[in-house]
Amino acid sequence: MSLKELLQNDWKAAVKAKDKVRATTLSMARAAILQLEKSGNCPQVDDNSVIEIIAREVKQRRESVEEFVKGNRQDLIEATQQEIEILLEYLPKQLTQQEIVEVIRESAIEVGASSAKDMGKLMSVVVPKTKGKADGKLVSKLVREYLN
Repeated sequence: MSLKELLQNDWKAAVKAKDKVRATTLSMARAAILQLEKSGNCPQVDDNSVIEIIAREVKQRRESVEEFVKGNRQDLIEATQQEIEILLEYLPKQLTQQEIVEVIRESAIEVGASSAKDMGKLMSVVVPKTKGKADGKLVSKLVREYLN
């Protein structure tokens, strides 16, 4: 069963169970997938595309949480955190910071990166290895720290 079908089935189950938060969250994810299909940019939506979409949705919600914290909106923080937890169930296991550093270290040896000038070269190798498994901002920050 593809990830898209799993989302569809889980959405149906959430609607039947009257789990409003889960149904709404999965509905938004399904809408983002449908939008990609209709745009014509991706003729065949596979699991990798769905993972990218879900990761983008999680990232948007994390940014929203940061803004809600600044605005002291505890009600919105909790609701958005619930949505993030639901979406994370559909992503591959996220890498820990230590695992990301290990990927960076191996990749740096692989491409011979040793200074800040090599950041682009190193990122071009690290990003595909961590895509969908780690936040891009965190990866970039750790690569920068590693090279300095």
